[in-house]
Amino acid sequence: MKTVKPTAKFWQRLLLWSIGGINLIVLMLLFSIWRTGDRALDFVGNLFRVSTTEPSIASSTSIAERMKNIQELSTTVQTIETVVPAAAERKIGDFSLATTKLLYIARGEIRAGVDLEELTPTDIKVTKNKIEITLPPAKILDSKIDVQNSRVYDYNRGFLNLGPDVAPQLQTLAQSKTLVRIVNRACSGDILEQANIRAKESIIQLLGATGAKDIIVKTTEPKSCKFTE
Repeated sequence: MKTVKPTAKFWQRLLLWSIGGINLIVLMLLFSIWRTGDRALDFVGNLFRVSTTEPSIASSTSIAERMKNIQELSTTVQTIETVVPAAAERKIGDFSLATTKLLYIARGEIRAGVDLEELTPTDIKVTKNKIEITLPPAKILDSKIDVQNSRVYDYNRGFLNLGPDVAPQLQTLAQSKTLVRIVNRACSGDILEQANIRAKESIIQLLGATGAKDIIVKTTEPKSCKFTE
């Protein structure tokens, strides 16, 4: 007995059924879109819509808080060497018997900048594409002696070493005078003016990340920083 192989007509009918099924699905989709109307069209359109948002700038309060987190903006550091004398006398009544002298070669470091914790929201004006900020005045933030690179250059107790033997006390006195002297020398060298200029440059660079097209930074005239011995 011979087996009957599928004929070409069978495969044609199967192909037609498949095409018909696909057409039916497409018709159902079109019908559902027609029933839902504009909502469906809007949904499909939103899938392919590219939208852009306007860049925004943080408020003056948030900018002030962000900058306060930095606290002190140290912008200028100077290293200064100076020779500081110190002396002590040994007396008999009102008569000076001998004088002990000490020369101290000191190296100190002065750090100047702006204290951003002094900023308030009123110091910052924010508009659509512009930030205007007024910085606090630059000031001496820190002064210290580099003890490792400072030394006693000369210690002399005078005639027959009759002067008082007070080397530690004179060195301490010289170190206290050192801080005053290096601060005064730094102030004479316009350290605060330099700190103001560099603080302005640093803040402009910092605020550049906010997206503002126009950034104006104003500095405040520093107060006198000279000390008296």
